[in-house]
Amino acid sequence: MNAIYQFKIKGLEDNDINFARFKGKKILIVNVASECGFTPQYQQLQELYDHFKDRLVLVGIPSNDFGGQEPGTNEEIRLFCTSRYQVSFPMAAKIRIKSPDPSPLYQWLTQKSLNGLEDSEVQWNFYKYLIDEEGHLIGHYPSTTSPLDEKIIEWIES
Repeated sequence: MNAIYQFKIKGLEDNDINFARFKGKKILIVNVASECGFTPQYQQLQELYDHFKDRLVLVGIPSNDFGGQEPGTNEEIRLFCTSRYQVSFPMAAKIRIKSPDPSPLYQWLTQKSLNGLEDSEVQWNFYKYLIDEEGHLIGHYPSTTSPLDEKIIEWIES
């Protein structure tokens, strides 16, 4: 089974987010948007990251693919996240998640032939993917699942 460690994506501040650097930690990947009803989850994501950053890497991935709710530039997204929610976890530059041209990372997350676990479809903003310490996809949760849900906390603590 392929691990997530093969991927590098552009960061929000022109840096690279290299998933190989996260070996040995659990990874939570969340597609985010600034103008969504779920946008307040940024606060919960930051709380989760602050509490578990010794064993969890949280990566926010902006996308405008769902309802056009992330129309801003990378700089506007960065300013919004840091000023409104004090986000300090890694944030990617805005990417495509849905067809016609989804990013290779999201192809891996959503295709069983690539991730070895299951096919899935990102339904909306703030959809969550869980990756174990060996870089393997282990599950996903819909936007309606709070980042502080006991299922996610128990997974991090296990």
